[in-house]
Amino acid sequence: MTQTTPQAERQTELKYTPVASVIQLIDPDSQQILNMDLAAAERCLLSNEPGDVLGIEGSFALLARDGEQIRMARSLDRPMRYFLAKAEAGPVLIVAERIDEIRRCLEAHGYQDQFHPTYTRMIPAHHVTTIRLVGCPDPNPVYRRFFDPPRATLPADLDVIGERYVSALAAEVRAWLTAQDDDQPIGVLFSGGADSGATLLTIYHQLLELGQSPSRLKAFTLAVDGEGRDATQAREFLRRVDLEMLGETIEVASSELNPLAAVEVIEDYKPLDVECATVAMALLAGIRRRYPEWRLLADGDGGDENLKDYPIEENPELTIRSVVNNSMLYQEGWGVDAIKHSLTFSGGFSRGCVRTFAPARHLGFAGFSPFTRPAVIAVAEAIPFAELTQGDHQKLYALKGEVLRRGIAKLTGITMPTFPKCRFQHGAVSEATLFERFATSPNAYRRHFLQLNAS
Repeated sequence: MTQTTPQAERQTELKYTPVASVIQLIDPDSQQILNMDLAAAERCLLSNEPGDVLGIEGSFALLARDGEQIRMARSLDRPMRYFLAKAEAGPVLIVAERIDEIRRCLEAHGYQDQFHPTYTRMIPAHHVTTIRLVGCPDPNPVYRRFFDPPRATLPADLDVIGERYVSALAAEVRAWLTAQDDDQPIGVLFSGGADSGATLLTIYHQLLELGQSPSRLKAFTLAVDGEGRDATQAREFLRRVDLEMLGETIEVASSELNPLAAVEVIEDYKPLDVECATVAMALLAGIRRRYPEWRLLADGDGGDENLKDYPIEENPELTIRSVVNNSMLYQEGWGVDAIKHSLTFSGGFSRGCVRTFAPARHLGFAGFSPFTRPAVIAVAEAIPFAELTQGDHQKLYALKGEVLRRGIAKLTGITMPTFPKCRFQHGAVSEATLFERFATSPNAYRRHFLQLNAS
């Protein structure tokens, strides 16, 4: 005779309460889907075929309902969060881009005592997240991957790799340009580095291919107190490719660098992301003052992640083996099944996307990076990193510039200059300013974040 355990008895006694309502706070007009309307994209989300969601091109944060199930998915370049609140009539599911939007919604409905920022959940990129519309207790979400590119399938030939990678980049740029009004100006957040340089040159080339005027294009470079190496590097880059007429330096005072304000905008406290967002906000605010109506901005976000161009020595958790042998490590972190995965923030660039997305949205811009698109990431994942680098850190760090240089030359005929890697926040300011403005303890960022969301 089979005995029933106390746990099994408890499970049979549980009464699930249907969700009373779903509050969707993400503006439908914020979806930037390039190849179908919103209704069609939602039907893809309800499909049981992962490839249907992968077929949605562009930037999106989607929700669709199927009976007692809610399905949600987002692209890598933007956040999407949810919270399940308890109400007398049944649980209430709130879906939003931002934590503070969820908090305000709970306050408006009288549920503010249930809120804590760590109770919010981020939808991980490249997965369909399914939640059953029952609560008390809340069933765990189910994650189904819709993007799982094969690894190391390209030959160890940098000319082939460069051509494939930049061709994928150009296809994404072309699709994005085609979806925009051809009289809108386009800005590129431009440091003169490999990723922003490749973005600028690819957009310039595709405008010409489409028969559109490249005069609508500008390369915006930040200089804080007239210092920082990015301004010099950007000018030299443009001089070498004979595109100096595209350059425009945005000068701001170091007093405008406010990392605690950046914490409020990105709703995160990781120091490198806070620093990056701080200088991004200064640059974007400077553009907004000069051009009140400007909307479209492109950048090179995700390029470092794709070509694994981060200093491994700065992270004691990483080895070159873990970096080159883990699929999309820098894009997604250790993965949704890993103990280190943050339910509140996600992992990798899936978390870090807010450092650019949130400041741009805050200041009224619509951003775009071709490096975050699955077709481009798929080519990057196909690179045989282990074979090309043979365990050598320096070979790995040199790879991105070489791949982009060869690919851009093949696509455009332009020899793209490459310079030593430099983080955005390091290139836009002097060392003295960097120390002065970011001398705050990382714990201060965390405390400020928690104080913002104190009940």
